[in-house]
Amino acid sequence: MKKNIVSGPIIFIVVGFLLGPMGFEILSFKPSANIIKILAELTLAIVLFNDAAGSNLSVLRKGSAIPTRMLIFGLPLVLLLGIGGGFVLFGNSLSLVEIAILATLLAPTDAALGQSVLKNNTVPSEIRQGLNAESGLNDGLCVPILFVFLIMATGESHDLGIEHLVLILFAEELGLGLLVGVIITAVAWKLISYAGKSNNFPENWSQLTLAGAAVTSFSAAQSIGGSGFIAAFCGGLLFGYLAKEQRHQLLSSSEGIGELFSMITWILFGALICPSIQHITWQMVCYAVLSLTVIRMLPIFVSLIGSKVSIKGRLFLGWFGPRGMATIVFTVIVMDSNLPSNSLIVTTAALTIVSSVFLHGLTATPWANRWKE
Repeated sequence: MKKNIVSGPIIFIVVGFLLGPMGFEILSFKPSANIIKILAELTLAIVLFNDAAGSNLSVLRKGSAIPTRMLIFGLPLVLLLGIGGGFVLFGNSLSLVEIAILATLLAPTDAALGQSVLKNNTVPSEIRQGLNAESGLNDGLCVPILFVFLIMATGESHDLGIEHLVLILFAEELGLGLLVGVIITAVAWKLISYAGKSNNFPENWSQLTLAGAAVTSFSAAQSIGGSGFIAAFCGGLLFGYLAKEQRHQLLSSSEGIGELFSMITWILFGALICPSIQHITWQMVCYAVLSLTVIRMLPIFVSLIGSKVSIKGRLFLGWFGPRGMATIVFTVIVMDSNLPSNSLIVTTAALTIVSSVFLHGLTATPWANRWKE
């Protein structure tokens, strides 16, 4: 049976747009930006945990060079190209630091938007697991970078130099995120195992197991200054390893919860954020196109030179870097920072997200199905 090429986020964004202020005005209320931010964060945490828990670690270990190269070499090149392209297009409108902020919030990818790729067995497993691992880690890596640029843009004074500040932020975000994710997940699994052996674990509670572990890992890491995204992804990897055969039964319910949160987030995004696209300029359109193509694809292609990945595989990995929940979260953070050019940055980001949802959503299934042709 042929899969539908129209993805869920496409439908939900359109529904949100039609229900919003520019449509039938059913969703005419205007909640604070924090509502979308919280929903997007919870959704991303659950999706990252689920994807990691469902990963095949043996395949991931064999193909670990793919996400490693994409993160160590590809991500910095994406940021540099994004800054360069932004300087050419927005050099007269944005400062260099604001351009760097725009490049950073558009760098993370969202595996949830590429589910038809990640679950399509036609695509080689190392390619799918590589995309999943990259998207699970690149948002956590971009958080400290974004905060450093925001500190520079807002002129906040710090006794430490920028170099030391970057190192401290990375250590806190990555180290604490990893530590919290592992500890929370290990404790959760011990409790689940004990409850199962003592027959004190009602079946209907199992539906909340993974989602609860994901949200707890995310919240705990965020509360002490770590990256909740790193905590959720690393916690999911450990949970998948510990749960083994049981993980598939637990995943089915948690994935449903993640999809529900995702649906609500995309509807609100379509209703409340998409109307800003009416203020787009040709520079914004050009940057959105570049961000999804050259700025993403060229660095990924270059980072995989010398690996065993074919040219077809490099192009595939470069193209399927959709922008979604992480970029929404980062965009709301930028909105709250009260930068002078907030409107331009937010509108460009919103345009890129919408373009990504449609372009990646429409091309994911056809390209994945034609992998062996």
